Amino acid sequence: MKALKIKGGKKLLGEVSISGSKNASLPILISSILIKNSFQIKNIPKVRDVFTLIELLKFLGIQLKFDEKNRKVIFNKKKKLKIFAPYSIMKTMRAGILVLGPLLAKLKKAKVSLPGGCAIGARPVDLHIFALRKLGAKISIKDGYIYASAKKLSGAVIKFPKISVGATETAIFASVLASGKTRIVNAAIEPEIVDLINFLKVCGAKIKYSKQRIIEIVGVKDLNGKSYRVIPDRIEAITYAVAALITKGKLKINNVKINEVQNVLSFFKKIGATVISKNNHFIVYAKKKLKKFSFSTKPYPGLPTDIQAQLMALATSIKGKCQITENIFENRFLHVSELSRMGADIKIIKNTSIVNGGKILKGAEVMATDLRASVALILAALSAQGTSTVSRIYHLERGYEEIQSKLKKCGAIIKSCNVK
Repeated sequence: MKALKIKGGKKLLGEVSISGSKNASLPILISSILIKNSFQIKNIPKVRDVFTLIELLKFLGIQLKFDEKNRKVIFNKKKKLKIFAPYSIMKTMRAGILVLGPLLAKLKKAKVSLPGGCAIGARPVDLHIFALRKLGAKISIKDGYIYASAKKLSGAVIKFPKISVGATETAIFASVLASGKTRIVNAAIEPEIVDLINFLKVCGAKIKYSKQRIIEIVGVKDLNGKSYRVIPDRIEAITYAVAALITKGKLKINNVKINEVQNVLSFFKKIGATVISKNNHFIVYAKKKLKKFSFSTKPYPGLPTDIQAQLMALATSIKGKCQITENIFENRFLHVSELSRMGADIKIIKNTSIVNGGKILKGAEVMATDLRASVALILAALSAQGTSTVSRIYHLERGYEEIQSKLKKCGAIIKSCNVK
């Protein structure tokens, strides 16, 4: 099994260039199901989730080529599309559920595996189904597959009982070719959603959104693909900012959209970090000891769940008690037990973790449980005394492009290894 061996205690210094956003790339690439002509999507990160999605799109009949050197996906005119998305491909990527909406919109039927054995309600696939039924789809679930059909999708009011990024994307996909007007209420408005909306508008979709979490769509007959550049990955940018702070170093983070990370940069300033932002980059370091903090994960523009694990790693280095409440997903504290192996003092009460920080972490053998947990363990290892081995890094490869080389360029002592 592949792993990373990290010797801690080294300040990170230098610059990091941020890759394209994984969470924006996936739905934009999935949009190709709705588009007939040739086009290109640029700034695509070379991460496992993208390669898995490309495999799925090819299986469905999309003709494409991933130019890895130039980080762009080139779409050609498609063959006859299949309606079937199998578990064999879907099992490692939750975003695969997003093919359901465009397949239904384009082909009027779909058979799509529940991703990764996901139970209805655990991570809200039920909200995807809720949206499609509002638009007129008939849906059933059998043997781990969603069966969907619709003679016609018609515009409707979709008022989500809970904010969901994925369900909002599904509602958008199904509505852009539906007849009439759709109004999505209580929609997610993350930068990745806005990037999808901007791409679809370039392709001819009639769609607009407001900060009041309302998206309005008037269906069109066809979409014409255009060349488009995906936004930078805000979660990656924040991860490297935490790497600078946890190692008491100083990093310049390049290729970012400052307005999309401003909420987190303000948080860093509040706890005592120095942040200098200009145009498409920012510099982050700590002149003095950082202050203890409390926060709850919230939909954008709140602090995102995807940086919760990283900030927990940072909390272990700050003297005093930090309180972190996870409001988005169940079971997103699986990294706590692994951080504890390194000497972290963390207690969990329901959906809140209390970190008694300021203790020196010790290198240890730890195991990643998911994408963001894996990078939190790497951050903790960078600050720890001694050497740590982080195994199951295939989770890390799902969402961080060339993280090992990027960290090494900034002074980290990190190398690949194999463990049993």
